[in-house]
This record gives sequence, structure tokens and C-alpha cells, in this order.
Amino acid sequence: MSMTLMAQTPAVAGGGELNVYNWGEYINPDVLKKFEKDTGIKVNLSTYASNEEMLAKIQSGATGYDVVFPSVHMQDIMAKLDLLEKTDINQYEGFKNIDPSFLRAKSDPNGEYCLPYAWGTVGIFYNRKVLGKDVTGWKDLLATVKEKNLKITLLDDMREVLAVGLILNGYKVNSTDPEELQKAAATVTEMKPYVASFTYNSRPMVQAGDVAAAHFFVGAMVDVFGNEADLGYVIPEEGATMYQEDVCVLKSAPNKENAKKFLEFYTQPEVVALNVSQQTNGTANVPARTMTPEKIRDSKEINPPAETMTRLQIFEDLGAKIRVVDRVWTKVKTAE
Repeated sequence: MSMTLMAQTPAVAGGGELNVYNWGEYINPDVLKKFEKDTGIKVNLSTYASNEEMLAKIQSGATGYDVVFPSVHMQDIMAKLDLLEKTDINQYEGFKNIDPSFLRAKSDPNGEYCLPYAWGTVGIFYNRKVLGKDVTGWKDLLATVKEKNLKITLLDDMREVLAVGLILNGYKVNSTDPEELQKAAATVTEMKPYVASFTYNSRPMVQAGDVAAAHFFVGAMVDVFGNEADLGYVIPEEGATMYQEDVCVLKSAPNKENAKKFLEFYTQPEVVALNVSQQTNGTANVPARTMTPEKIRDSKEINPPAETMTRLQIFEDLGAKIRVVDRVWTKVKTAE
């Protein structure tokens, strides 16, 4: 069996197929190959860059996708829209491996629909050779960048970028208070002279030293492990967001049984450990944590201590109030 990488359109559904729709590079290809080998089910992988892109595609009537990987707040949104299939994955024996504290979706507190997939932090990926130092957080980074006239990148992500502004002003990342959001926007706008771009494609820029640092996910630890002399990743001392994606089956899935088999497959600790070893994310699968490479298992960036965990916040579905956030984001993006 071979894995078919697909750009946009899922393959025509067949009894022996599974159409996976995931974030770009967010799964170890060896995991999909193992699923194919173990089940005889052919996997077709399509990718997206954001929760919003994935939802828009599904809502626009795209059919054929079986499995998606929404962040927790997006899972809640999709549940409200009745887009998710009840899988009863929590009844499967392998579900005992899941740390219940990762059942974060308000729409699915018992894990009847989706399976926790991966989690991590959003912090600062930096080139210490360019900066001339290690950084401890946003204030430290910005002071250094201004002093040396360097450039950074920010994610092209409304909520993540405004979260930086909110955190630096001592507010909660799920705030919809107009005054708090305006202060957050002002903080981010003040950074703009030093922002080369809003992008998800910043890892090569940091590696090459084209920018001093990037607002990025802990998955950048894969680059840090490859060049520990020059590269670093830090969870900002001021606090940060954490993300968690879950594996969900779409109500419109043409291959529901195969999709459920994939969720069952992904409760296996050795499968999860195989994924984590390439992805450098945290996992809700408790036995898998001890099966990952030592560098990952002992990394305080990937598996933060309890004190750091208290400084992390996760996004929630803001409902109609998301419009307030969207207006503020538009101002940030268009500000000179």
C-alpha cells in the first residue's frame, strides 16, 4: 500500500480508503503508512493551514473528507454546526490511555466524539547567533530587537497574535472587552516596524538568520534539536497560549467505519510515540510519553513543568463576539 498525498480534493470514496484532512506536516507519514499496513486501508492526505480554512472548506460543501483535526475551540464550533459524528471512542479499550484532563472540548466532555491528538505551546523560536543571546520572553525579545534593529515574524493568525498583545497587557486571551482588545492591538501595532511578515512559514527564515525570531509553535523544537548551538525555543515568561487538536470524524464522512478504526489505531501508545518522535508535540496518551526519545521526554519546552503550565491559556469559542476580535485584527493588519 502507498500513501497518496493530495493537494486539495479528496479521492472518490471507496470501501478501502480513508481521507485524512490535517494541518500541513502535522502527522508523521510513517504513522499513516503503519495504518495502511495494519488495516489494508489506503490513506489519502490533504492539508490545511488554519482552523478557519478547514471549516470554510467543509461549510462550502466539500465532501469526501473523513477525519479532521480541529483545535478544541474549533471542535466546539463544529459541534454547534452539527458537523461531527459521534464515534463513542471513549468506549474503546485503548481510551484508558488518555489523560482525562485533555478532554477540554465543552461540547464533548466525555470523549464521545473526538480523541485528543496533540498539544503544545505557542512561543518564540529564535536564532541566538543573530540575537547574541537567549531570550526569556516577549519583552526581552522586543528590547533586543529594537536595540539591534532586527526583524521578527508573527503568525498570520488573528487570535494568536492578539493573544500576545492581551498577555503583555495582563489580560486573558479569550477577552472580548473592546478596551482590552484595543490595548492589545496597540501593543502589537507598536511591534510592526520590527515585523518582517505575518506568516506560518517562518522556520526557514529563523534557521537562515533572515529574521532573529518567530512567533511559532513548539513543533519548531525539531529544528532546535537539529542545531542546538544556534537555535532555541522559549515559552515566554509573561505567559503563552497552548493549543490542542483532537481527531474528529465528520458527519459527512463517506468512510465512517474506517475513520473510527483510525481513532482506535491512534490510541496505541507506540503509534502515538512514533508521531511525537517526529512532531515534537505533547500528547494526552500517558503510556506514549515514556516511549518517546529521551530528548523529547525530558524537554521542558515540550513537556513543561507544572509552574509553566499555570501560565498557559487555551482558546475558547467566542461565539458571535468573534466579530469584535475580527474588527480589531483588521486594524492591526492594515496599520502603517
